[in-house]
Order: sequence, then C-alpha cells, then structure tokens
Amino acid sequence: MGRKRLSVIFLVLISLLLVAACERGDAPIDNSSAALIEPSKKVELAAQKKTATEPSFNNYVELGDLAALLERGVLRLLAPKGPLENTLPREGLPAGEWRKLAEEFAHSRGLKPQWVYVDNFADLIPALIDGRGDVIATNFSRTQERQALVAFTRPLKYVDELLITQRQAGQKAQPLQVALRRGSAFAETLRQRADAKNYQVTYLDGPLGSSDLLAAVAAGEYPATIIDSNLADVLLGDFPQLAISRELDSRRAIAWAVRREATALRRELNEFFTAELVLASQNREQPLRDWPEIQESGTLRVVTRNHPASYFIWRGELMGFDYDLLKEFAREHKLRLSMVVPDKDQDLSEALNDGLGDMIAASLTITEARRQQGLAFSRPYITVKEQIVAAKPSASANELLPAEILLSGQTVAVNPTTSYYESLLKLIQRQREQNIVPLQIHRLKGATSESLIDAVARGLFPYTVVDSHLAAIESTYRDDFTLVGELSGERDIAWAVRTGQPLLLEQLNSFLNKHNRDLFFNVTYNKYFKEHKRILRHQGQRLRGTDELSPFDPIVKKYTEATDRDWRMVVAQMYQESQFNPRARSFAGAQGLMQVLPRTAKQLGVNDLYTPENGIRAGVSYLGWLDKRFPQDIPLEQKIYFTLAAYNAGHGHVRDARTLAQQLELDPNQWFGHVEQAMLLLSRPEYYRQSRFGYVRGREPVKYVREIRDRYLGYIYINRNL
Repeated sequence: MGRKRLSVIFLVLISLLLVAACERGDAPIDNSSAALIEPSKKVELAAQKKTATEPSFNNYVELGDLAALLERGVLRLLAPKGPLENTLPREGLPAGEWRKLAEEFAHSRGLKPQWVYVDNFADLIPALIDGRGDVIATNFSRTQERQALVAFTRPLKYVDELLITQRQAGQKAQPLQVALRRGSAFAETLRQRADAKNYQVTYLDGPLGSSDLLAAVAAGEYPATIIDSNLADVLLGDFPQLAISRELDSRRAIAWAVRREATALRRELNEFFTAELVLASQNREQPLRDWPEIQESGTLRVVTRNHPASYFIWRGELMGFDYDLLKEFAREHKLRLSMVVPDKDQDLSEALNDGLGDMIAASLTITEARRQQGLAFSRPYITVKEQIVAAKPSASANELLPAEILLSGQTVAVNPTTSYYESLLKLIQRQREQNIVPLQIHRLKGATSESLIDAVARGLFPYTVVDSHLAAIESTYRDDFTLVGELSGERDIAWAVRTGQPLLLEQLNSFLNKHNRDLFFNVTYNKYFKEHKRILRHQGQRLRGTDELSPFDPIVKKYTEATDRDWRMVVAQMYQESQFNPRARSFAGAQGLMQVLPRTAKQLGVNDLYTPENGIRAGVSYLGWLDKRFPQDIPLEQKIYFTLAAYNAGHGHVRDARTLAQQLELDPNQWFGHVEQAMLLLSRPEYYRQSRFGYVRGREPVKYVREIRDRYLGYIYINRNL
C-alpha cells in the first residue's frame, strides 16, 4: 500500500513540476497551474474562453468500463438537446444541478467531462448501449422498462409525476390527449395504469424543454402534459393558467444510467453521490457563531487538516493530538465534536470565515499575516522549530550550515498558505541584505508536509520546510529524508477563531490553562510525539488513502455491488460493530463482523456468522431490509442515518422517534438535530410510556450513528487531502 501511495504522489508531483514555474525573490508569482484550479472554476473558465472557432468534439465508440475511460481520459455525458442547451441553466432547475454534479464527478476521477447531446429522450439509451456516451446524466426516471436495458445508479432524488392541464379547462375529452417528449418515462406510466384507455399520448420530437410543453398546454395546443414534481415546483409559477390536474400515483427515482457491464463506473458514481450528499450536509455553510450559539446547538464544528499531528484515522479510529484535546474539551462542556476538512486548495481562514466551522485546530502557527486575515489565536499549546528537510543521504547532512548559506541559490518547495512561506520570504530578505544569492521558492498550493517530504526524498526538489513536531512523527516510520538545518526562531502553535468570537476564545484559553502540562495533556502529548513504539504503530498504519480500509474490503464490495450502498459506509459500520474482528460476540449474542443475531441471519438465509463472508452478507442484507422500511420521501442521505439507527436500536424505536419528533414540531425526516433528539427522550418514562415500542437507551443509537458518520467522513477527507 505504501509503495502504491508514494507512486501516486510521485506522478502527481511530476505533473505539477512540469506545469508549474519557479519563482524568485520576495516578489512571488503564483506558479500554480490550471491543473490546480478547482473543478467548478475550470468549468467557468472554459465557458468564458469558448469561441465559435473552437473545434467540435469528434465522438467515438467506447464500450469499456471505468478502466477504458481512464485510459482515454474523457467521460462522455449524455443528455437530450434542449432550447437552452448552450445558455446558463435557470436557477432551481435540476439541469444545472446535474450538469455541475456530472462535471465534478469527472474531475474527481481525473477525467475530462464531454457533453454529448441526442435529439430526444428516446435516443439516450441507444446512444449509451451503442457506446456513443458513457453516462446518462440528466433528469432521468428509473423505470422497469429502462432497468431491463441499462444499469441505474443510486437515486439522486424521488419525484411525483403530475398531470398538468389548463386551470379553467372544461369537461376533458376521453381519451385525454397528453403531449410528451418522445422517449419520456411518463408514457410507460400511462401504459401501466388501470385506466390506460383514458389517455392518448402525442409524441413530440425536437429539442423541447418542459417549459415548451407547459407553454403549449397554456396556449391550448394540447389538452395536457406531464412533468416531474421537482420541475413543477420551479416552472408552474410562470403559467398561472395551468394547474395540477392530478398526481398519477407514480413516485419515481431520478437516477443516472450506465451500460450494464460498466460495474466499476456505476460503483464509483454511487460512492461519489453518497459522499457528496453526506459532505453537503456536513460542510454546509452556517451562520457565524460564538460560544452561546455553539452551546445551544450542542455541536462544536472544527476546521482541520488530515495530517499526523491533528486528525487522522488508524484502524478505523479517529485520532490526532488536536482531535484528542478537543474531544476532551467537548466532553467537559457536554458538546458533540464535528471535524470538517475543507478542500486542500481552500485556505483554513477562508473556510472559517465562510462558516464551515467554529474554530481551526490544525497545528496552525501564529503569524501576523493570519491575524490580518481576521484570526484570533488561543494561547500557544506547542512551540516548534521550522526545520529544513533534504533527501537522505545528503552531503550537507554532516555539516549544519546557517539557513542563509545552506539555501543560497537553492529551490525550496512549500505550500504558500503555510507559515513556512512567510518565513522563507523573510529569509530571502536577509540573504539580499547580506549579498547572498537568494533561494528560489517553488509554490505547491494544497501540498501537505508529508507529500512535500515525499517529493524531496524522490529528488523532485532539493529542500522543503517542515515543523519539528511533524518531522519527528515522519521520522519514526521512514528514513528517506534528513534534517539539514533550521529557520531562525521558534514558532507558537495555537488554535484559531474569528475575531468576533471572544467568548469561544475565552473558553478555549480556560481549557488550555486548566490542562497546562497536567497529566492529561502530558499523556496525550507523549502519545503522539514522544512514545516511539506507539507513534510507529499509529503512523505506520495510518490511513493515507481509501484503496484499502480493512482486510475485508473485497467482500464488502462484492455484496454492496448490486445495491445503492457505499461500501466505505459499510466498512465504517463494520469497525463500529466489531473492530474488524470476525470472532466478535456481543453480550446479547450478536456475532461476526457485522454483529448480526443468529435468528436474524437465519431469516436472511445466512448461517455461520463467524465466517467473514457470511457475516458481511448478513449485515448488508439486513441493511437493505431496514432501508425498505422507511418512506421514500425521506431525503436519501437521511435514510442512511435512519437505517443505521434501526440497525442498532430496531426499526420500531426509530419509528417511535420519528413520531415523537413530529409531535415536538421537529422534522421527522431529518436525523441530526431532530429525530436523534426525540430518540434521546425515549429513555424517559413520560415519553416512552406513550410510544408503541417503549423504552430504548436512546444515547446508544445516537452515538452509533454519529461515530459511523464521522468515521465515513474521515475516509472521505483523506482523499480530499491527497
């Protein structure tokens, strides 16, 4: 795993080296390349630069799976032509949402998105099957007839199909003439109705949008049409003369489609969708809060980075010096702790000011520049040196020269958002004052200390700079670099808040003062920075990618392949249940990796739960059974949490909690902050005596769901920092 990870980093850094330009002196030039621009910005820039002379895309036939697409470097996205195809999508319509999502998926997998338009919906599936496109990425309903031809991803949302007529229409003729685009799923709905003879479909060809169909009905050209409820919510306001005549009692999933043989592509899409839904709810920008609002919410949201000193995953456990300190802070104040890892190219202060969190805890050095960005710092809790790193062996390793001499005329690679960059600019100034040839700074935005050490060890750059505590951690499990010098002065590490959070800052300082070098602090500090064997075990086996999360990943992937479930969420749950121990057994008699009761497994047709494959198959099957017990109108990411809660506490108790949440005027379709609050109340007599399934230890499912969600997010955050 280590060699594979280093090879990936090597290739990435080679590409960055080829496209980035070195800078000299203290007048830095941003040498980050277009390859480093975030996907959404790339789309905007491409749209701005597009001209009439741009060559058209020459399509080809490709019937392969994801590996073949990666070899070509292109993901072809199929959609029907529309009158607004080449203009900005209208706010609120799913076309813009799907377009952005599809292009983000392509970029996240290293593919160039290429839209391929067909004449109408009827041409989408033939174009996919024939190899003229790779993904149908539009508002596409999952139907029985379509499922026989293509493989659908997990649903993106569920919609109702609505029959639209004129508001003042008189007696409707029988059969009712309904205008639909050719290939529309609505025709299948009408054919399957018991009163199908009451409807006659008129098929329309050409680049027609839903607005065109509504306009035609409003003008009296056709008596009726059908649109999805998500479109009706946006469009019907433009046509006051139209009304919903009836719902067709046909609730359908909106999903994307791939060729039936493209199993790897479908799995990647499902993983992407799940991650995006969970991340969207976790990383949603919130109002800027100080201590009273944080206490009222019950959750402290911490902006951090995934690296060995602050926050990482070891064998399924969330760990890190900052993480452990703040976990104790949250415990003392009866708060939940929520870690948020922004995109690697996003500055932490920017993320904090955007409302992604309440504070920053990421081994952050106190600098004047960061204060000018609006940050206020806690009292320091670590003091470090900025150390110069070179490859090993190094000729200069035996002679520690002053940094001004050592780095004269040399190239030093750093992330420009770190304090190292500011320190190097000051060093350049001193070199010039002493008539020493200044160093060259190579800026790699988003690069971690670990990846920069990798780059130096492989000879891509002669030097980088790393904080001493990070260098000490890295040196416990690798010997391919050496420390050849230090930048002058010591640096204070602290937590940071916005300047408008004096009360939170006061609480953080009070906590740090209370634990200043006490037993708790010293034990925690030694755990991460002093105890060599423990550091070697934790850092040597720290997750650095999501290619391998557990010894049982192939089995989990096998049994989630045919479902809409993200295998990484199942692995996160598996660790919660058994810590990856196939022989685990609970006091209640649950067995195996997924801790399924034998009687439940027997009903699912599974025996011998201590065999890993049987235990996983039973767990995934039981998750599927529970999932079907919840209404389709629950948002998809929320259904994940309800299913997990039911797995832990039983479906009946979750149903009681949803009922109680509604009685308390909470949202019965939202787990966090709503149904979970009702679940906690079901351990109190005044509430559980009024419920159907009675008493439940509500804290257990609440903790269970949160810890699995946080572990899953930890898996996702690892990839965001690569």
